[in-house]
This record gives sequence, structure tokens and C-alpha cells, in this order.
Amino acid sequence: MPNLVPWFLGISSLMCLLFFLTATSDISHSLSPQGCRMSWMSPSYVLQGGLDSTWTPLARRYSLWLYREVGWDYVQETGQRRDSLPVLFIPGNAGSSHQVRSIASSATRQYFSSPYIISHEFDARSLKPLDFFAVEFNEDLSAFHGSTLDSQIAYTSRAVSYILSLYPKGTKIIVMGHSMGGVVATSLLPDPNISTIITMSTPHTLPPARFDSRIDKLYNNVRLTLENDTTPVVSICGGATDMMITSESCILPEPEKDVFRRTVFTSALEGAWTGVGHREMVWCHQVRWRVARAALELGAANTEKSRSVILDKWLRDGHSLPPVVSNGNDHLDASDLADSHLVLPGQTLVVKNPRGGSIHRLPVPSDSATSQKRRLRVLVSQGSIQDVSPQHPVSLRVSVLTCTETSTSGAKCTLLSPDTLKLIPNPMPGRSFPVPKEGSDESEGVVLFESSVPVKDSGPDGQWVGIRIENGDDQGWVVAGIEDDTPVVSSASTFSLMFWSASVNVPPKETLGSSFTFPSLLSNALVVYRVVAKKSPLSSCSDALLPPLIVHTSHPAETHSYPLISGPDRRILLHTHSDAPFIDRRTAHGSSLAFRIYSSGEQGCRKELSKLVLTIDWTATVGRWVSRYLHTVVGWAAGVASLVIFWTWRQDEKTSSTPSVGQSLASYCPLLFRYLLPGSFALSFLPLPPSLYIGNKGVPFFSGIAPLILFVASGLVCVSWWILLLLLTIVGKTSTIIFGSRVEKNSVHRGTLLSLFVICLAIFLFVPWQVAYLGCWLLHLYTCASAMQRLEPTRLDDAVPLVRRQRRESSESFEATSPASAERATSSLKDIKQNNLNHSLHLLLLMTWLLPLTAPVLAVWVRTLLTAGFTTPFDGDHNFIAVLPFLVLVDFASWTPGRLFERTSFENRLSLRWLFAATAGTAFLYGSRRPYLILDVARVTAWAIVVCRIGRRYWGGRPWPGATTH
Repeated sequence: MPNLVPWFLGISSLMCLLFFLTATSDISHSLSPQGCRMSWMSPSYVLQGGLDSTWTPLARRYSLWLYREVGWDYVQETGQRRDSLPVLFIPGNAGSSHQVRSIASSATRQYFSSPYIISHEFDARSLKPLDFFAVEFNEDLSAFHGSTLDSQIAYTSRAVSYILSLYPKGTKIIVMGHSMGGVVATSLLPDPNISTIITMSTPHTLPPARFDSRIDKLYNNVRLTLENDTTPVVSICGGATDMMITSESCILPEPEKDVFRRTVFTSALEGAWTGVGHREMVWCHQVRWRVARAALELGAANTEKSRSVILDKWLRDGHSLPPVVSNGNDHLDASDLADSHLVLPGQTLVVKNPRGGSIHRLPVPSDSATSQKRRLRVLVSQGSIQDVSPQHPVSLRVSVLTCTETSTSGAKCTLLSPDTLKLIPNPMPGRSFPVPKEGSDESEGVVLFESSVPVKDSGPDGQWVGIRIENGDDQGWVVAGIEDDTPVVSSASTFSLMFWSASVNVPPKETLGSSFTFPSLLSNALVVYRVVAKKSPLSSCSDALLPPLIVHTSHPAETHSYPLISGPDRRILLHTHSDAPFIDRRTAHGSSLAFRIYSSGEQGCRKELSKLVLTIDWTATVGRWVSRYLHTVVGWAAGVASLVIFWTWRQDEKTSSTPSVGQSLASYCPLLFRYLLPGSFALSFLPLPPSLYIGNKGVPFFSGIAPLILFVASGLVCVSWWILLLLLTIVGKTSTIIFGSRVEKNSVHRGTLLSLFVICLAIFLFVPWQVAYLGCWLLHLYTCASAMQRLEPTRLDDAVPLVRRQRRESSESFEATSPASAERATSSLKDIKQNNLNHSLHLLLLMTWLLPLTAPVLAVWVRTLLTAGFTTPFDGDHNFIAVLPFLVLVDFASWTPGRLFERTSFENRLSLRWLFAATAGTAFLYGSRRPYLILDVARVTAWAIVVCRIGRRYWGGRPWPGATTH
């Protein structure tokens, strides 16, 4: 019966993985759907051959290209450039220089109204066109390899110098980076020649692949630079739709100094309001035209302040006020507006299709009339308030005034400064939002103005808010009202939503905005809430000016909008990237859930909503876990394999008999359920730093994640052993058929040391050590398969009697002096071979789970050879010391006639098996954030085994003095 437990564990883990993958595949469609219009262009590319080996030794590996829009741009291959400004685009992991085409084409077609005819909007201000250069990295996998990233940074730095050499002295360059290209861009700082950096879908704070310590070091250097460098930097993030990176890592770290850093989520980007996938970020029209326009406008900016204003204007997300806002000191005399219209207290101003100009008065209740907070909300469609409007507004303009009227001097008004002034979407009833493959148009959106109303003391003077409408042309509409600002507060907790739902009543009064707050609900990337609107079947919002819209702002850079009424049924899933595992925010932005509902306040439409029901959407929640803990599963599986070996060596030291892998896994399972799973659960409550363990900082709600990961990782180790058994059987039988039985050796082969020298030399000069590790694993696989064929009559999973026997101090051959002694010698030799095979199979299992930690560099090396040529140097990873202990260990296991591992005398105090416990501890504590440390500790363990338990026996010498048997 105990042997069935590994089967249960393995099958259960596979079922969990299937559920996890299904949940993950649904995220990009349900959590933050994408609505992007396809972009079209007529591209051509001009190779910049001047950037040759005299500029950089990497010229043979990489190249630089200039984009030209066919039929629109003048083709200028060489020569000095005086009538344009340079922009450099840097592609990301496996990216191409051709990805520049969407943004570059948009910049050209905005600058020219028709081929070679400059648009009046730019010609009147003498703005220059842009030259878009792009570096070609041959689709290098820079996310996996620090040295490749360093090479790209070095080449790009020289490319910037070369490009600027083509322009007049003093010219600055705009740098854009997609994905890891953004990391390359920020790594160029500090550089006085770079005016602005715009990154798209760039993981600024957390590497997407964390297998290389050099990438961590690079990230730390960039973080320190961004804290002090004054170059404006904008990061555009795609949100949950981006499945290549976790978007919480796209948020720029907050600087200590007053420097311009902006993070803009496309779900909050005015006019876009959509999630954007990782690859789609560079061609999504709603994003690319704004990036291109910002780059064009930056050509007129000469200071960092003016560049910041331009970036805030053209990449607005509504979380900051417009660059130019009145300070409220500009007094406007409204006493001559005798024909103004009075809105009765408690009513809402609604003006449809306004014509000409008018002013409407909204009385402000005195503080004696109400003790509640009052808030003014104004909604304007197709028009503008101050400088905020859709991209192509009509002439309608609205001003918001706060006025005081006296009997002697009439009315005196000043402009009312807003707390909120931004565009919000106005989804069309009956259609999905955002519209698939189309999204929003530049002319769409409603201007939202919000401000706290200054309430006067009781007195003879009258106070009111004036809504001034100008230049009405029978288009658009204006809605305004002064309302209570008391939020609806729910006491529901995240733990209660695990089993039940929570409902809140929607205020029945017709208001333009209602606030909902859930102070006990966690706002974290690892949990997703579903909102279900309970509606009345008797009313409709099809004619509403603005149907009810949920606006969820979880971070100053992140806002999501969800229509509540009409349209195809779609889950409303509230999520965030504000707080997340492994992310250490300097400033906390609140850990509770809050959102608002905006509408135009029609009576019938608001009555359609009776209440909102909140639950945890477990499918989306689990899907969010998968993308954040893939590294954890791999690292913890290596830790489980180390624990299995630790237990095996413990049994071997006690009984001098090594259990098979199947027996070890069967013995591990009770330890898992009795100690490891409860221990992992308890450890989750400790407020550890976010870089340790599972990065949840001790939040109790997430305490179940660690046991789940450990359960899945343990099951995957069992599954991997079944796969290895199948592979060993196939390899063993195939090799026997093709090559015959393997000839046993009793000592190191003469050419082995020479082979080791040649391998080490090849690693030092040409190939990365990860290639040798893969060859080492293949050799050990073949060794184990051949040994299994020779010992086939003895089943690997048969019980081996765990009895004590006298340990021999050496591996000398046994001498038979009688038939009985010969039989004992044969049995003892057979036991040694069986124990050696079991040791080798345990080692193979561990080496298998160390393979994923080395595989990324292998992929980078292969890709580099295929794309850049076989003579291209491959920087880094030429330390043969990193793989040498595995080479020696595997080679020794392939021929030793005696015991594979002999204990030494100093192990009487501390056995080497504790190194495997250290490897497991490293995997569990550091494997999620720094999985490369697992390989480092495993390498130290391998060296200790080679030096202490193999030692001089490798070249035929005597073993170290043996330890006593306990």
C-alpha cells in the first residue's frame, strides 16, 4: 500500500497542472480583454553599414537599420542629417528590428498629411520629422542570459554614438525599448545624449527568467541609476493580457529624488482602455500612435521639465492633473450673466446637444443643512474641460466655476480646481468592451471632472457652482451634479469570500458617482474578485448617456473600466498589480479593495441595478498563481530530489544498504504529509522579506500556496522518475541491441584524464559549461541504463534487506577461499553493484531537475550559433570549474568496481549528506527568486563528494581513512 502513495502524488500533480494550465490560458481573454486595431504600413529598411568594426567589435554579430516609409519618407542612406531628429528602437527577447515599423510608420503619417506634404499642425511650429533607427539582435534570447544582455548594451551604446555622429552637434536622441529592450535602454543611463526613454512591456523590477545571477546584478545597477538620473522615463504596461511578463514588474521603482518617472497601464491610457499583449504592444494602434505623437512633440522640448509635460499630455492615464491647471486666482466676473439657469437643489443638470453658450447654477448646501461630504461631478461628451478632451473634440467647451453672490457686488467667480480630470470610456450598449480587434476610437470618451465642493458657513451670501458652456454646436452633452460623497462600506473579508459571497446595495438615488470600499479585502496580484450585478428585468439603459461603469483604480498607474449594463455576458474581474510576490514597493498604495460606479444618472437606468455581489474567482486567481510561481515549482522539485537523496544517504549510513529510488520516494511521501506540508504552511505565516520563500510577506490568506506548490513539485519528481525509468529501459535495451553488452572497466581509462582536459579547454575557449553538463547527464543516463541491463534479474523496486554488515575500508576484489566464502563474496559484490546503481539513479534524478536551471543558457547558445554564425564568440559561462565535479562524479560512477561512495573519518561528526539538506533548504528559501543559487549549492555539494567520498580512488589511489559505522 505505501508504494501506491507516489502514484497518487504523481497523478494528482498532473491533474493540478492540467487545471492550472487551463486557468492560465483563459486569463488573457477574461481578465483584461484586448481590443486593438491593427496597424498598417509600407516598410523599408536601410542598413547602416557605417557602424562597422571600427566602432564596435560586435558589428559582425549585430546590425543597425534605418526605417523608411515607402512613398512618404525621403530615402537618405548616407550623409549628414540636419532636417530630422533621431529615435532608436531596441527590440526585446527574441525580438526583431522590424518591430519598429508600426511606431515609425505612425510618426511619419502623422507628420505628413500626404506624401511629402508636412501637416499644418507641425509645419506651423517648425517641428522636425523623426528618423527611426533600430538595432538588430538576431532574435537573441536576452532574457535568459546576462552576458548576452551585456553585449546588447555595449553594442547599443556604440550605436547611439554612431547615430549622433550623423547629426549636428548637440542633438539628443529618444530611445524606445520593447520588453528586455527597455532594460537595455535604461542600462544606457546616465547618458547626456539621451533625451527621453519610453519602454513598452518592460520588466523593470523583476527579471522574467531568473536563472542568471548576472541579470540580477544588472537589475540592481539599473535600479540605482534610475533613482538618481534625471532623464525622463516612461514605462507602458499591458496588464494581465501580457502573458510574457508579470506586469507588476513593469511598474517603475519610485525614485527618491524629484525625477520624472511614469508608469502607464494601457487599461488606463486615455483612448485605449484595453489590456495589450506582450508582442501586440508595438503594433496596437491605440498605443503606437500616442507613442509616435509623443516622440514628435518631444522634438520641440529643450528641457527635462518640458519633456515631462509633453509625456504627461500624450501618454495620459488620468492619475495626474493636466500639465496646465489654473491655480484658482483668475477671477471671472459673472455678474452680467443675468440669463443663467438655476438647477434646483438635489437635481442633476442635463444638457443635450447644447447650442451657443450658457451658464448653469448649482446651489451649494450650507454646512448646517448637511454633515456629509459634498462632491461635484461633471461629465462632458465630445467636448473639453480645460485641455482634456478626446483626440478629435467638437467645439464644445465647459468651464467649472465656484461663485459667491452678494447683494451688493453681484457674483464673483473663480475657476474651480479639480481633484480628478480625465477621460473615461463610454462603452456602446450591446457591444463587448473593449471591442475585439477594434478597441476604442481616438474621438471616444467622456471627460470626467470631480472636485470637493467648498461649503460656506451660514450667512447672507449665496454660494453656487457655475457650469459654463461655450461654443455649443448641437453635438455632445453635459451632465453635472453636487452629491453626497459618503462611500458604501462593506465588512466582507477575503477569508469569508473563500466560502461565501458578499453583497452590497447600490444606492437607489440617481447619482453620477458612487464609491464602494471593502477595507478587509486584499488587493493583491494573487487574488481576483468577480463582481456580479443584480439587475431588474423591467428597465433598460439602452438610451442612457453614460450607462453605469465600474472604474477600479488599484494603483496610481493602473485603472480598469467595466460596463455594468447591456452587452454580452462577461465576467467582471477586479484585479491589480499593485502588490505582488517578490516585489518590494517603497511606497504602499493601500491593500484594500475600492472602486466607483459612474453613470449619467438616469432614473430608470440606476434603478436597474439593485445590488452587487462579490466572490473570489478561483479560476482566474489560480491562473495568476501559475505565471508567478513557475520558477518556484522547478526550484522546489530540485529541493525535493535533494531531500530524497538526503534520506537515502541516511539509510545507507545506518544499514550500509542503499534503497532504490522507488523505495526512497515511497519513504519520502509520509515525510511529506506528516512534516513538510504542515511545515511549509506554518512558514508561510512568517513575515519574511519578499525575496525569500514564496514572497507573500507572511500574508495569512496566501499560506496555502506553499503547501500546494510543494505537493505539485513532489508529484512531479515522482512523474519524472517514471519517465526516467521508461527512458532508461529504452536506452538500455537499444544500446544492448546495437552495441552489445557494455564491457566493465575496473579503473580509470588512460584517455579519461586527457578527455577531461580537452573538455575543460573547450569550455574555457569555445562552448559554455552548460553544454558539458548536458553531455554529462546523457553519459550518466547511458551508464545507469547499461547497469540496469546487467542487473536486470534484480528488480529495482524489490525490497532490499536493510541489515547491518561490516564496512570494508577499500574496494579491493574479494578472494574466495571456500565455496561458502565464494558465495558470500559473489553476494557482496552483487550488493555493491546494486547499491552503486541505486546511488547513480538517485544522482540522475537530481541532475535531471538541475537541467532546467542550465537549459536557458543552452537555448541562448544554440540560438546565437544559428542566427549569428558559428564563429560568433559567446561571452560568459566559460568556467569549467562549474561542471568539473559532475564530470568526475559521472565518470567515476561509470567504471568503479567498488563502492561508489566511501565515508571518511571526519564524517563521524558531520556527514556530507547534510549538504543535500542545504541544497533543499536553498531551493525552498531562495529558489523562487534566485533559482541559480540552487545550482551553486549543488555544485559545492558535488565538489565535496568528489573530494571526500571519491578522493584518490579516482586515479587508483587508496581511499581516505574510513568512518565508523553506527
